[in-house]
Amino acid sequence: MRFIVVLLASTIAAAAAPVVDPDGPFVIGEAFPETPATCGSLRGWLDDVPDYDGRISMAIEGELLASEYDGVLAYLFMCPEKDVQVICVTYEPHEIVKDQKVLLAGGFAGAGDGQVILDPCLAYDVRDQPD
Repeated sequence: MRFIVVLLASTIAAAAAPVVDPDGPFVIGEAFPETPATCGSLRGWLDDVPDYDGRISMAIEGELLASEYDGVLAYLFMCPEKDVQVICVTYEPHEIVKDQKVLLAGGFAGAGDGQVILDPCLAYDVRDQPD
């Protein structure tokens, strides 16, 4: 009987696991996505956000458009408003360098009205990208 209960519980847990495209910019939990989105691909990936009531992490690579700091939080903006704009909420402003690619990675806090919020989020110059 104990075996049947364990088997049933593991089957239910496996069935409840969200489906995540391994080639996409989303992962479940705090792992680092292997394939970041780009400004050009992000809109298409938003149709594939995992249906999950827990932490989803996302990564995107591109150039920063703006970096604003209010003394406590920094807001890093990537992707033009005509696309889906990404706002990274972090603790440090990031210097904007023309043609410098940046990787933003963090908690996917939702999308709407042409924006994606990553909170909390970290920014890495692509040359400093973690393995």
